[in-house]
Amino acid sequence: MLTQDQIARFRTDGYLVVPGVIPPRVIDAIRVEYAALMDSLYANWQAQGLVPETRGGFWDKLSRSYAAGCDWFQPMDISLPGDEIAADTPMHFGPAVFDLVIDDRLLDLIEALIGPEITSNPIQHVRIKPPSPQLAADEVRAHITATDWHQDRGVGHEQADTTDMVTAWVAITDATVENGCLQVVPGIGDGLLPHCPQKQTAIAPGRLDTGRAVPLPVASGGVVLFHPLVPHASLPNRSDGFRWSFDLRYNVTGQHTGREHFPSFVARSRAAPETELRDWRAWKALWEDARARLSRKAHIPIHRWASDAPYCA
Repeated sequence: MLTQDQIARFRTDGYLVVPGVIPPRVIDAIRVEYAALMDSLYANWQAQGLVPETRGGFWDKLSRSYAAGCDWFQPMDISLPGDEIAADTPMHFGPAVFDLVIDDRLLDLIEALIGPEITSNPIQHVRIKPPSPQLAADEVRAHITATDWHQDRGVGHEQADTTDMVTAWVAITDATVENGCLQVVPGIGDGLLPHCPQKQTAIAPGRLDTGRAVPLPVASGGVVLFHPLVPHASLPNRSDGFRWSFDLRYNVTGQHTGREHFPSFVARSRAAPETELRDWRAWKALWEDARARLSRKAHIPIHRWASDAPYCA
């Protein structure tokens, strides 16, 4: 649980680094789950002649498949994409990552900040970032390359602009300055800054003093907590290895999530514990149902910003 001093600093600075939250057994289970997923993806691509045969493990297969132009990001992501959704759009919802989302130690942190009625927000992603030299020249996806400066309030719909929410950035591998840890400009007093949907949805040019940026290294199992108004970004991965994390978001139950067309669920409720979701298969089904529904409808944009706005010029 957080101390009163930590809570006060979060409410002023907009962020908090908490080491050693997620135990190794949870991290290890995620590694095993994703290794099996990678093996399956790679075997399929190899059968199509898209990637070479290899006896290498998870990291080797990630590197080889990315170099070959095979997309492992969306099949590994714990969300549907922000662009067009098809009936067979790949995504991943498994028991190990579900155990992370509902981990009691993690939810204790969230409860200290927004109270005991906690919904798992659907704005959530895996981020597995290759070394910068391996990136394709046209790679702009924030989940793979360096993430531009943004506020989490700015990447949801405006209905959630008054929602009490917290982002938990969970390190699976160590996050260092060299391999592209997060950085933050402390403070939330400027409110929601205008964003521009350019290569990524990012804070408009000239609206943020990035000279005040502070890097946030954290070891595997550590968590960085973000207020939805604190500006943050990631550094480029200048190491020779991948950097792996999850973005998980939580909000007060009953408030808007910012992407109401995607599914959410009750992760913790002191008032009505029977409403808590505790079956990963039900979580998976929620997203499969959403995929089927959304694939039959007109595309719903996930952001509210216009590229032709004056502040984007």
